[in-house]
Amino acid sequence: MFSEIAPRYDLLNRVLSAGVDRRWRKALVEAALERGPKRILDLATGTGDVALLLKRLAPQAEVIGGDFAPPMLELARLKARRAGLEISFVQADALALPFPDHRFDLVTIAFGFRNFADHERALAELHRVIAPGGRLCILEFPPPPKGGLGRLYRLYFTRILPLIGGLISGNPGAYRYLPESVERFPDPPTLATMMGLAGFETHYRPLTGGIAALHVGDKRLRPMRVTRTGEFPPT
Repeated sequence: MFSEIAPRYDLLNRVLSAGVDRRWRKALVEAALERGPKRILDLATGTGDVALLLKRLAPQAEVIGGDFAPPMLELARLKARRAGLEISFVQADALALPFPDHRFDLVTIAFGFRNFADHERALAELHRVIAPGGRLCILEFPPPPKGGLGRLYRLYFTRILPLIGGLISGNPGAYRYLPESVERFPDPPTLATMMGLAGFETHYRPLTGGIAALHVGDKRLRPMRVTRTGEFPPT
């Protein structure tokens, strides 16, 4: 499905989010780079937007983009070449990552974790490849928030977005899948708990009224701690 929509993927991200997705990705990258990581994996990289931003803001870091869909990776490589950025893009299955233990200081995932077939297994793999003290940042769509904003968002997400996405991409099923997968996805407290059980000390914050959520987990050996605040606690 993602291979089929790759040619229109960037355009649809901008159109369907009215450009807000760029602000969300910027928030992800800012949290991700707080500790100056040197070895970075952007998983479910898609066409490479986050990987390119990470490399621009941390030019001395090694950045690898991993994704399951080869057509997405080809577009990401093209964008990196045009930008003059040295980034390696590799095909990777999140449930069986092709990297040794403790390989990365940082792993980022923007709107891809939801699509993994087994979230607990993926978290175990991510914990394996992240070095002690390293960081995992997950930007994702939780189920729509409650209240008036949530009702408007659900109307847009379930009725209007699939129509526009299907017309532009030529694949209506892909954009029906999007709201369906969001409705099935764990809410932020549940995902934070899952990350804690996998070995990450986790905090999170909602973005744009809860339409998106940013989770930050630091790999620790001490017991789980989950925090929900409007701002991240001091590091």
